[in-house]
Amino acid sequence: MANSDAALTWTDRDAVTGKFARKVLDYGDCLMRIARQAREGGLDKSDWDELAAMLDTDKFRRTGHDMGVMDWDIYRNLLTMWATSSDFRAEFHRISQAGNHVYMELTEYNHPRGGSETIVRTCTAYEFDEADRLVHLGVYLQGE
Repeated sequence: MANSDAALTWTDRDAVTGKFARKVLDYGDCLMRIARQAREGGLDKSDWDELAAMLDTDKFRRTGHDMGVMDWDIYRNLLTMWATSSDFRAEFHRISQAGNHVYMELTEYNHPRGGSETIVRTCTAYEFDEADRLVHLGVYLQGE
């Protein structure tokens, strides 16, 4: 196995050096900025452009914990609904990179406004294409 394809794992977010693992962290940071913006004053489709630039929007698919598959347009609508109706934070545990695949483990705290907080442990799989754009997001979770 070539050195660039070696599997790497980090438990310290600030120590991550893998190209694709860094892209996943950037994706998450962008998502959180947009969610904060939504809480502070609304959101429209164009606010997702920065995030969309990180993926191939034509090829992108998100597979949820229920095995439901979404394209970018449907996922963007889901994110908009989530960002405008919930408070969210995440606790980082681990990120691993193997080739163009990244796996990140978080504990996610989601509090829909007017509802009860849910806490789940997630492992999300990210796949990048030859142009280094995100093409697949697979969500796995543990919760009560």
